[in-house]
Amino acid sequence: MVNSRKFLTTRRGFVAGATASMLVTRSAFAQSMANSLRLRATFSDQQVIYVLDDNVTTRDFVSMLPLGLTISDFSDNEKIAHLPRRLDEGGLVDYSDEAPGDLCYFRGWGNLAFFYDSYHYRGDLIRLGKIDGPLDPLRVKGEFPLRIELLA
Repeated sequence: MVNSRKFLTTRRGFVAGATASMLVTRSAFAQSMANSLRLRATFSDQQVIYVLDDNVTTRDFVSMLPLGLTISDFSDNEKIAHLPRRLDEGGLVDYSDEAPGDLCYFRGWGNLAFFYDSYHYRGDLIRLGKIDGPLDPLRVKGEFPLRIELLA
């Protein structure tokens, strides 16, 4: 009887350890994927890559990809593209490290904002990600067909 009890304890310990290990591995994998999720925005002969933030709004946006939209100039610091539907705004958090290269969702109109110059967070933007590369493609003036797709 002592041997069978020792076996059960050892077996339970093994199963518990293996389960915990799998949960940690899955969590680490999910975190790794969230940190490295990237998309490509292509318009004219330009290409821009973004590293995406992990939030509810970004996940809703990613669920729509790939997308064919139109990108156009807006103001003197950004380009915009109108989405086919509004996004879940659950990713709204205040931030103070706004920077050129941010990709945001503008809650007011339900559009994407591709910032290529300084801007100020006013509570109406949800950051979806940051550019990974130069800002120059976003400075090309005009209105163009836009293709947005998730990178593998």
